[in-house]
Amino acid sequence: MTNNGRRRLTVLGSTGSIGCNTLDLIGRISGAYELVALTAHKNVDRLVEQALLHRPEIAVIADQDLYAKLKDGLAGSGVETAAGEGALVEAAERPSDWVMGGIVGAAGLKPTLAAIRRGVVLALANKECLVCAGELVMEEVKKSGATLLPVDSEHNAIFQVFDFDRVETIRRIILTASGGPFRTMSLEEMKMVTPEQAVAHPNWDMGAKISVDSATMMNKGLELIEAFHLFPLKHDQIDILVHAQSVIHSMVEYWDGSVLSQMGSPDMRTPISYALAWPERMETPVERLDLAKVGSLSFEAPDLVRFPAIRIATEAMHAGGSAPTVLNAANEVAVHAFLDNQISYLDICAVVEDTVGALAAGKPASIDEVFQIDDEARQRAAEKIKTLH
Repeated sequence: MTNNGRRRLTVLGSTGSIGCNTLDLIGRISGAYELVALTAHKNVDRLVEQALLHRPEIAVIADQDLYAKLKDGLAGSGVETAAGEGALVEAAERPSDWVMGGIVGAAGLKPTLAAIRRGVVLALANKECLVCAGELVMEEVKKSGATLLPVDSEHNAIFQVFDFDRVETIRRIILTASGGPFRTMSLEEMKMVTPEQAVAHPNWDMGAKISVDSATMMNKGLELIEAFHLFPLKHDQIDILVHAQSVIHSMVEYWDGSVLSQMGSPDMRTPISYALAWPERMETPVERLDLAKVGSLSFEAPDLVRFPAIRIATEAMHAGGSAPTVLNAANEVAVHAFLDNQISYLDICAVVEDTVGALAAGKPASIDEVFQIDDEARQRAAEKIKTLH
């Protein structure tokens, strides 16, 4: 914290949905925060716009080919500029009190770890970090004394009602799932799903990759693995329940029969604000929950036949070792292939299951090994995709 009492913040992945919502909240409280760094992957125009508005110390673009455009856009602004993977890590290493880990995919692992090793308060929106390298990441959190605050709406909801001092009184946690846009579709209908349909989520405003994960329900499988690392519970104490209205964001069931839930309108600014103001709370502009208007809440068990991603992810969680790393890498490759119209919607899970079955074995002992496994899984998934053309 600076001498003037302002918290120093870094936003990794500032141009994505999470990053934009974070900056929206920051911009509403004048003088409370001081931005250290903003980073983006390829959206250089939005990064320039954000940097000119919020004036961080440095703006970093991961794609080095876009550096000249970033530098020109911020010329004379007083904002430093940099590019490349190493620059992302250096931005995360800059002194700050709070870091938003909002980079999507395995690309967020190195900068997120760099922030953790400083012992900061980390708002983690990148579920892939814990999926790819959960044990290693949590070891670094423990070693550095960092505070990890989950931003995913489900894990944030659980965090708010989870009694960490009396874990033995908890029977299970229940991750809720909207079911995505194809919850009521038949398998025959799913064969014809287009990328445009898959990215149109009925409740949440998210990026393309995360929206497709929601459509396949792979996001819930990834969240299952993430929850296993975030909360001190056994595999069989984590359940999934489809709740189409996205009003109850997740639940904790205690041994006495009590079930505590966190509810709210489906707006990511609520969990982001919880992490941003923690251990306090802050006012947000989100629509207030009107239960009378909602009328009724419905629940159903997930259909593992039409949505095999949950089964595949559950098996990977139980297998442990490199299985979740392979799962995540294969899914990223398959989703991007689907968005590029290279494979069909139903092929996504087929590619993931084939890759996990072929490669998952052993346990990565270091972050370098995680990336090696990640590369091998991506190559295998790409080879499988070629056979489906």
